[in-house]
Amino acid sequence: MKKGFLNILLRSNKTVFSFKDLILFWGGIDKLTAASRINYYIKHNYLYHIRRGFYAKDENYDKYELANKIFTPSYISFETVLGSAGVTFQHYSKIFVAAYQNKEIECDGQIIAFKRIKDEILTSNSGIEIKENYSLASPERAFLDVVYLNTEYHFDNLSVLNWDKVNSVLSIYGGNRRMEITVKKYHDSVLNNI
Repeated sequence: MKKGFLNILLRSNKTVFSFKDLILFWGGIDKLTAASRINYYIKHNYLYHIRRGFYAKDENYDKYELANKIFTPSYISFETVLGSAGVTFQHYSKIFVAAYQNKEIECDGQIIAFKRIKDEILTSNSGIEIKENYSLASPERAFLDVVYLNTEYHFDNLSVLNWDKVNSVLSIYGGNRRMEITVKKYHDSVLNNI
């Protein structure tokens, strides 16, 4: 029977599991049985222990998936997205995540920085791409998240942003006048450099 429970995990497209995920995968078994089964799988190298309450199939799990699971709701944003989109050139080894609280956590050698965003913004799907196992801000949403939390910020290459999308997503920030002025200033700087 133990192989059946393990096969359920191995067939899953997820790479990271919370304790609650495992209980649901295993048909709602009690917590004591789940903890015992998890300990057995870790001891026999069938599961990899990442941190308290979080496990993976092996050491090659998706770090973004983990970052998105620690706090929910949340999504990958800020410098993580801006760096990969070419908006900022500075490389950060941290994963930056929009969440309901500020916190920095180290998991398995990876630092994950959670930045607090208001609930109305955090729960809006505008400008959020739902990947297979995690949520990721579009470059335009990540840009607006940074502007929302910072009064001044240096962006290296704003020309890669779709400004129609920026203006479309801007409305979820609740008519924030400072943001509207700042976004217009950044957009004007792009237009003046063309």
